[in-house]
Amino acid sequence: MRPQFHLTAEHGWVNDPHAITFHEGKYHVFYQYVPDTMVWASNCHWGHAVGDDLISLTRLPVAIAPGDGDDGIWTGSLATDPAGRSTIFYTSVQEPGVGIGRIRTATPTDDSWLSWVKGPVIIEAPTDLDVVAYRDPFVFGDGDGWRMFVGAGLADGRATALAYSSPDLADWRYDGIAAERSTTERTPVWMGALWECPQLFEIDGRHVLVSSVWDDDILYYAGYGIGTYADGRFVAETWGQLTYGPSYYAPSFFRDRDGRPCLTLWMRGVRDADEGWAGAHSIPHLLRLDGDRLVASPHPDLDSYRGKPVDDGVETPGLALDAVWSPKQSDAALGFRSAGRPTLAVSIAAGILTIAAGDERWTMPYDGGDLRVILDGPAAEVSTSAGIFGCEVAPAGAGYETVGDVADAQIRSLTQN
Repeated sequence: MRPQFHLTAEHGWVNDPHAITFHEGKYHVFYQYVPDTMVWASNCHWGHAVGDDLISLTRLPVAIAPGDGDDGIWTGSLATDPAGRSTIFYTSVQEPGVGIGRIRTATPTDDSWLSWVKGPVIIEAPTDLDVVAYRDPFVFGDGDGWRMFVGAGLADGRATALAYSSPDLADWRYDGIAAERSTTERTPVWMGALWECPQLFEIDGRHVLVSSVWDDDILYYAGYGIGTYADGRFVAETWGQLTYGPSYYAPSFFRDRDGRPCLTLWMRGVRDADEGWAGAHSIPHLLRLDGDRLVASPHPDLDSYRGKPVDDGVETPGLALDAVWSPKQSDAALGFRSAGRPTLAVSIAAGILTIAAGDERWTMPYDGGDLRVILDGPAAEVSTSAGIFGCEVAPAGAGYETVGDVADAQIRSLTQN
């Protein structure tokens, strides 16, 4: 069953969201897309969707496709200058050396953003570093000019974000390593050997670097550093892990129409072989800082789709369920069934949250407070103040029922328009 509240491809493969932008009264969401296959391939396109809010997205034709010197159009970002001119910065890859990309631009043919024209390759990997991976430009305003971070892995095991600067989004200068961490450092959190999609932003006067954690072609989780930024250099004061479970990867930072910091992620493993699609985007999350912790919670745009409470926590119509669970004791459990079969179980004990789906079990920290559980077809997401969790589930029918600590759960259905 296809999710109602998670972006998927009609047919084909979806991975990283990127360049999410509120433009001309609508949200534009771009993403990695490979048509007509359920497995990743290097010939990625930039898929495109648009919506009045972050939930009701309509798929549009492909924005940028391989060709004209690109074997693949990989992840990037979008920036708009004070005059209203917008530019996409993407990773251009060529076979066989797709691990080290180049940074190329594209510009829209009109304000609708339905059609884009490729520009030149503007940046290549620096030659003074022993770079083994290079991709994912993230562009943001910095003072009177612009800054770009590009993820790079070095042969000595350092994960880095490389810094570039520009006065006008056209001419770029390499400024060196903006942030780095060795793969040998594991306290308090391991950040891998390559940062995919490294992105820097500010919350309440503090700077946050969020990134995917990659090592030896294994995709792990989203991690972050909180610290200070100045003159193209980020220095972390603390590191943390944001996501847990087998699904979340490739966080994409953006600001919503009200300027609030937000994040959407790729959900791996969510698929339907019969319908021929694979991969989904998470629900969008609103970000805040709680001391030295980055906290993500479902974006308020989701709330307008919540239906009536479910009486006694028994039957949830439709494909989607949204539950806020407020455990009243240190050991508690809440389960969800579909057509009488267990779908997802959430339990807490001794400060650990355990989540089970089918024969799989995962754990993550839990330090009290509410848990929010969203079940949407095969996509399951759990949000807490200590982190967020995503996985695939296997619903047996069109509805859900709850078992366990239902008295402490406010359970509503989600009804897509």
